[in-house]
Amino acid sequence: MESGMISVDKWSSGSQVYFLTHLHADHTVGLSSKWKRGLLYCSRDTARLFPTKFPDFNLSLIRVVEIGCWHSLSLVSPTSGSATTVYVMAIDANHCPGSVMYLFRGEFGCMLYTGDFRWEKSRNTFEVGRTMLLNALKNEKLDILYLDNTYCNPRFSFPSREVAAREIVDIITAHPEHDIIIGIDSLGKEDLLLYISRTLNMKIWVWPERLQVMHLLGFPDVFTTKTSLTRVRAVPRYSFSIETLECLNTVRPTIGIRPSGLPWAMKAVKANGNVFGSSRSTSGLNKSNENTDIANGSQTHEPNEDLRSVEKSHEYIYTVPYSDHLCFAEIQEFIELLRPIKIKGIVSSLSFNIDPCYFFRHLCGTKQAIWRLHQTLDNDERLEKVGTVDIKSTIPGSFSVAGRKRKKVQLVNRVSLLRKLGHGVRIADS
Repeated sequence: MESGMISVDKWSSGSQVYFLTHLHADHTVGLSSKWKRGLLYCSRDTARLFPTKFPDFNLSLIRVVEIGCWHSLSLVSPTSGSATTVYVMAIDANHCPGSVMYLFRGEFGCMLYTGDFRWEKSRNTFEVGRTMLLNALKNEKLDILYLDNTYCNPRFSFPSREVAAREIVDIITAHPEHDIIIGIDSLGKEDLLLYISRTLNMKIWVWPERLQVMHLLGFPDVFTTKTSLTRVRAVPRYSFSIETLECLNTVRPTIGIRPSGLPWAMKAVKANGNVFGSSRSTSGLNKSNENTDIANGSQTHEPNEDLRSVEKSHEYIYTVPYSDHLCFAEIQEFIELLRPIKIKGIVSSLSFNIDPCYFFRHLCGTKQAIWRLHQTLDNDERLEKVGTVDIKSTIPGSFSVAGRKRKKVQLVNRVSLLRKLGHGVRIADS
């Protein structure tokens, strides 16, 4: 694809159209309510949440990309000036509400931009996403894979989110007289909170802006802003600190739970300067329980006797590797499935991110790229049978925003230290 046509999660000028994978802050750097550089494409849930993050955004610039459908874009070649058609499909990224991957196809070939994602076989959505990807590719080669390489290092072996969620419930159950503080972002971890609520039959406190997000996404009425109704509170990550927990413990017994893979990554790197080395799994998994889907809120729950993946990092803080990014083994499975010709990591960090080609170059290349699990259709026949839809400008649903806009707080935390703020790429041949 020529430079100057499409950008994904990159908001500088110079492209004809722009795509957003999800609304996390590190993917919207450079995007603001004053945006007017071009049309912005995103999933329906992301469009629904847009006014909560950018209250004065011109919504006529948003185009909704339906998951699992091919959409056609009429663009202009910057070099020749001639019209060209680009086809794009959004695929659920299983990262946070509204997060999607984008598969692009056209005269330039085929490219997949994953954004942030998780690839868990234990999830009910796994087979849907896998089938959707393979059906979209058929036997066509994937020229470039832009990959979430946050944990592209064999040292990082996390349990599934289902297992980590059960461990969090175990911690809460083991502290029946304590208030529980869980640090989360402004978007994400909703399935975890829902699982806790359903398993323990209690409401979860969230701050007002977070409750609005829950309502817009249509989550069940198990969240509240009344602290008197529950002892479990989900608080903004920036307010989760040792100092806060020490202060709360002067009033009543309180523990904090930090669900994230990043502290484990930092621990692994600090423990051994050789970031290329292998590591033992950090998870103490109960294999018989590994296929529970937390989104379904299963009521069956047996405590794990071995909680090696839980770390008490402070007198009042438990850290659990509940990660919304795929771990190293999942990265390998994903690449083995798609066999791209080229791989490019979309994340850079201060220390431990490694170019995926370092580990997976042997899975790439023209010879491997023709490998597919589906029967073949030639390119022309496939386009006729798939069909296309033009992306509409209308965004269904109400976008009223209640309450004042919360000021964005800039913090130097694990996310800002380990993840590059300027995410995204301007799609181009390379």
